[in-house]
Amino acid sequence: MDILKLTPAYKDYIWGGTKLKSEYNKQSDLEIIAESWELSCHPNGECVVANGEYAGKTLSAYITIKSQAGHSPLGGNCRGMSEFPILIKLIDAKTDLSVQVHPDDAFALSHEGQLGKTEVWIVLDHEQGASIYYGLKRAVSRTEFENSIADGSVLKLLDKVQVKRGDVFFMSPGTVHAIGAGIVIAEIQQNSDVTYRLCDYGRKGADGKPRPLHIEKGSACADLNPVSVPPPPEGNLVSCRYFTVKSLKAEGSLTCHAGDESFQAILVTKGAGSIWQAGGAIEYRKGDCFFVPANTGEYKITGTGEMLVSSV
Repeated sequence: MDILKLTPAYKDYIWGGTKLKSEYNKQSDLEIIAESWELSCHPNGECVVANGEYAGKTLSAYITIKSQAGHSPLGGNCRGMSEFPILIKLIDAKTDLSVQVHPDDAFALSHEGQLGKTEVWIVLDHEQGASIYYGLKRAVSRTEFENSIADGSVLKLLDKVQVKRGDVFFMSPGTVHAIGAGIVIAEIQQNSDVTYRLCDYGRKGADGKPRPLHIEKGSACADLNPVSVPPPPEGNLVSCRYFTVKSLKAEGSLTCHAGDESFQAILVTKGAGSIWQAGGAIEYRKGDCFFVPANTGEYKITGTGEMLVSSV
């Protein structure tokens, strides 16, 4: 099966900027691009195949066609899953994102009818002094946490962390968090669009009204202890039950392999070159995303580039 280049879905949330256009080669009629959903089968924003026989079809349509023909491109680790497992985004935060939290699978399924959200952030770029909020400074009671939301002091409870390029932040469900202004990240997450806002700094949406908060649900699923993340297995940026992410550098020619256990998603974060397989070459540049079907076998990456490779 051929390697697919993907065209993302774009989101113009109010906090977004123009770096995904100017620095990551994204093309859209939207004035701002807050998020580009690079690998997505989610109904709120599906990516589209850009090359080959299936150009113009959504990735989910391609997967269905191949699976019905008896050639599932997802791999054995995805067998039995009810939906495509992951979603990959580029995020450009021109201004601060809301303070938010994501539920786990059990809470999300019972309250929203979809899976929860485990995610990882990888910092690709940032302005000087940029920071994020990453969990709590100390353990707090449910009452103290809810009171802090009500009186607007919740930021005082959160751990503010200055970022640098290459930083990796793993977000378990329940981690209270916010991306700060001036940061571009790659986000690899479960295939979910459930977010509970706890604080939005009094901002108004496009309709001129304050954006809704989700205090009751958000408080119920928030982890009220500081973040504790075990180191990933050697060679990985992160590895959990939902996805594994590795960094890859191509300098000259690099031989890779996609076996029968999982598809691979390649997100190019720097450089340019070509991806070679039996059917020929596909050019890549910064910001591109590719879907490598399971059982693709050997392929080569030439040129000079940096990439994030995600699998299940």
